[in-house]
Amino acid sequence: MVSRTTADAKGDVVVLLIGMRINRFRAVHLWVPAMYAMLRMLRDLARDPERGLREKVLLTASPRTYYVVQYWESKEKLYAYATAPDAFHHKVWARINRMERAGKPRGQVGIWHEAYVVPEGSYESIYADMPAFGLAAAHGQVPLAARGRYAKDRFAHRSAPAPAGEKSA
Repeated sequence: MVSRTTADAKGDVVVLLIGMRINRFRAVHLWVPAMYAMLRMLRDLARDPERGLREKVLLTASPRTYYVVQYWESKEKLYAYATAPDAFHHKVWARINRMERAGKPRGQVGIWHEAYVVPEGSYESIYADMPAFGLAAAHGQVPLAARGRYAKDRFAHRSAPAPAGEKSA
């Protein structure tokens, strides 16, 4: 028998994709520190759950590109971490900005991020014979029947009933 579940997310979901691309393999002295910085930020966030990182998945897109899918408690907590003077992220960006102002050449390693706030009703998930993963690891998981067998039912699920006078989806 197949065990199917779905994520127990309620409300908006905040997802950050963040990563690096090795543009020149020979520039090891530049891309290894970038990779270690990414791992250190994750370690620091794991030690301080109040910052708001709920879950992460480390991935590779190619031998050149590595990234992390992060699930955050809220966009406010993500922004607070990104701008916190005591966070390692702040130190890394200060160093990058100093290098740019000094005119130091770049291009050997690329860094990027994309952030998404996904409103309730705009996400759904299904896991078959899987432990909690991704969105389900961030928000918990429930049997598929709790949200609906079909994707259209899971998209239509709302964590709270619509206020009186409003039509439900």
